Amino acid sequence: MKTYLISIFQPDGPPPPPEQLEPIMRDLDALNQELEDTGAFVFSAGLDTPGTARVVRASGDGFLLTDGPFLEGKEHLGGFTVITAPDLATALKWGERMAAVTSLPIEVRPFHA
Repeated sequence: MKTYLISIFQPDGPPPPPEQLEPIMRDLDALNQELEDTGAFVFSAGLDTPGTARVVRASGDGFLLTDGPFLEGKEHLGGFTVITAPDLATALKWGERMAAVTSLPIEVRPFHA
């Protein structure tokens, strides 16, 4: 079994209102439960807002610490799920399910072997 990262990208700005967010989170919880039930689930987490990010860069003999995400963009990594799957096709099916539940762009990437 290979390990895959399923990344959820969300638009910058405030979260959707509760009446929109609650059904999404309910369906996402159900999908995560299905991942657990099938043995594919490894780990999942949502991330805090991009403004809480700190970037550390090596600079000469020291380090440079800056605020915010490394890349500027209109969307950011909002959360992720780590799964195991027998192949990329299976991992992509889970990614499709995640996209259907969240209505957000999903990236599926294998871990380096």
